Amino acid sequence: MIYIGLTGWGDHYSLYPDQLKSKDKLSEYSSHFLVVEVDASFYAVQPVRNAEKWVRETPENFRFVVKAYQGMTGHQRGEEDPFETKQEMFQAFKDSLAPYQRVNKLAMVLFQFPPWFECNKDNVTYLRYCKQMMGNIPVALEFRNQSWFHERFRNSTLSFMKEEGWIHSIADEPQAGNGSVPCVPVATNSSKTLIRMHGRNIHGWNKPSSAETNWRDVRYLYKYNQQELLEWKQRITELSKNSKDIIIVFNNNSGGDAAGNAKELQELLGIEYKGLSPKQLDLF
Repeated sequence: MIYIGLTGWGDHYSLYPDQLKSKDKLSEYSSHFLVVEVDASFYAVQPVRNAEKWVRETPENFRFVVKAYQGMTGHQRGEEDPFETKQEMFQAFKDSLAPYQRVNKLAMVLFQFPPWFECNKDNVTYLRYCKQMMGNIPVALEFRNQSWFHERFRNSTLSFMKEEGWIHSIADEPQAGNGSVPCVPVATNSSKTLIRMHGRNIHGWNKPSSAETNWRDVRYLYKYNQQELLEWKQRITELSKNSKDIIIVFNNNSGGDAAGNAKELQELLGIEYKGLSPKQLDLF
């Protein structure tokens, strides 16, 4: 099955009736899409009660891609961490997944590593450690350093992911130096493949934050055109031959374009989802 959705559900204002309360947004979101990426879990391991609420508010066939906590992916350089050991951190994160697992709504956990996580022996060892710590939980792997897909390492990287059981998180993003990766449309898992559509804003990708602008407001400022989406239609068709479920999440929302592009791709693929939540009535 092909699932199309967005990263997060709070900021996609084009989906929601006016005056819709924040607490009701996920329910309304699930009247449009059957998958969402949970990004709050990257910034802090979420309380179990949050996941219990989210699974309660979504239909039976809804799925969550839960982003791994930043301490697990090495984003916290020099920052204090609330956990004393890696084992404690991983266990707390796995405990937070229980509500999704109980009702079969956990699509996968996404490990997105930072731009400084380059292809070397120590980092390969750490990837093995992460996979071991996560046990039989489905895990996806996304790089942000080009070295993993340099000609010298590309085939070895893909073979490693297949052998270790990692789901490939295929990135569509601008080619803006070592802190971005090329599009490598290869499935490494016969059950699932993840595609994350970051946009192609090459000028904003590496732009630092300033007093006037947060980097997130610039990096993902992009609207895919129909030709670009048609290219992805072809790739998705090919990937579907090697992976049972394809999950596509649009992350190009700095300008509010993610929801519209997701709907366009859905239409191009001729997909009509069943089992969505009923839509809110915007009467007042």
